Amino acid sequence: RATPPPPPPPPPHKSPLPSPQFPALSSPPRSSLPPTISRRAREREREREREGETASEVRLPLPASQSLLQGQVKMVDQGQHPTVMQKVAGQLLLRASLSQDMRGCDGAFQRPALYQRRAYGNYTNAALNYPTMPACRASADMSIVASTASPVFIHAPKEKGFASFAIDFLMGGVSAAVSKTAAAPIERVKLLIQNQDEMIKSGRLSEPYKGIGDCFGRTIKEEGFGSLWRGNTANVIRYFPTQALNFAFKDYFKRLFNFKKDKDGYWKWFGGNLASGGAAGASSLLFVYSLDYARTRLANDAKAAKKGGGRQFNGLVDVYRKTLASDGVAGLYRGFNISCVGIIVYRGLYFGMYDSLKPVLLTGTLQDSFFASFALGWLITNGAGLASYPIDTVRRRMMMTSGEAVKYKSSLDAFSQILKNEGAKSLFKGAGANILRAVAGAGVLAGYDKLQLIVFGKKYGSGGA
Repeated sequence: RATPPPPPPPPPHKSPLPSPQFPALSSPPRSSLPPTISRRAREREREREREGETASEVRLPLPASQSLLQGQVKMVDQGQHPTVMQKVAGQLLLRASLSQDMRGCDGAFQRPALYQRRAYGNYTNAALNYPTMPACRASADMSIVASTASPVFIHAPKEKGFASFAIDFLMGGVSAAVSKTAAAPIERVKLLIQNQDEMIKSGRLSEPYKGIGDCFGRTIKEEGFGSLWRGNTANVIRYFPTQALNFAFKDYFKRLFNFKKDKDGYWKWFGGNLASGGAAGASSLLFVYSLDYARTRLANDAKAAKKGGGRQFNGLVDVYRKTLASDGVAGLYRGFNISCVGIIVYRGLYFGMYDSLKPVLLTGTLQDSFFASFALGWLITNGAGLASYPIDTVRRRMMMTSGEAVKYKSSLDAFSQILKNEGAKSLFKGAGANILRAVAGAGVLAGYDKLQLIVFGKKYGSGGA
């Protein structure tokens, strides 16, 4: 019988591919090595494998140590491992590149996975939860730097920079200068009627004015048409920083209070607006009160009825010179205390009511209406002016006594003497002219609002948002 053919031989066994990370070692087989040397070789091989895996995953954020690390990885891929001195040098370079601020954030630097996810832009880390640790961010050049913003003020309202402050200062001042120049004639008539009793006492007015028309006619007849703008230069100089600082400081104090209508309620939001407006006016008054005094004295410097028809002051500088010579610095600030009360009442209503009532009344088609905004500002200016007008009368009557023989002892003494000798009606002299003068104030509010919307794309009262 024929024997069956033998079965085909099995296919040759394919050995697994060697690791691509390291080439085969040229050392002799392990079996031929002594036990101690074989064990040490296996430990070194396992250590090289661990170092190779770590080096292939590390992504250093600092460009200064990036080249060193790449050189080490290249050495590992080629089967050559860095020496101990090279490793130590690399760690020293890495630690030297990191700033002290960086070392306080999450244990020196981020893990590779977290850093890859947060490579660009700001990101959250544990330092934001602790005020004593500096906040960090990753910059566009792949380096981690300390943020300049303190985490203690993370929730504080953002303040305006110098550029925004300068824009508010310039826009408010220009609007004020234009509007006050247009209203200068009625401004002087208002002051003449308001202080006519003091002028009669000093002999600068022969008889009281019968009304607004009579004051206009007599002033033009006795002093000329151009005299209606007497004191306007000082008024513009005074009004420019006053109104500009009020607008700029109002937004600052508004952000400082930071009340929201939907969160804190309407009345708390309304009170915050009143407080911000009052604080803004009181802050700026300290710097410009002497200019307000000089403007008042120039506007009421009518030609004397009993002294040859001459004037008391030749100009703005002459007001300062004569007042300092007769009364000192105190003469420039006469009535300052009562003025602080009046400015808080007037400016608080002036700014606060406008910001509070505008989003309630000016809605829909009236929201962007210049005339509706102008009318609202005019009504609010009148209301604020009438509420504080007696205070304004007392402080201006006190201003008129600087350099004179008879002076009021205090604002309360002036208030009581006016009520006793002239009656309560005297406290409101010139209020009718003040209503007409309020057109200028309304124009400032509405013009500033509209100009902001056109030029900067934002409205007045938004708090800079």
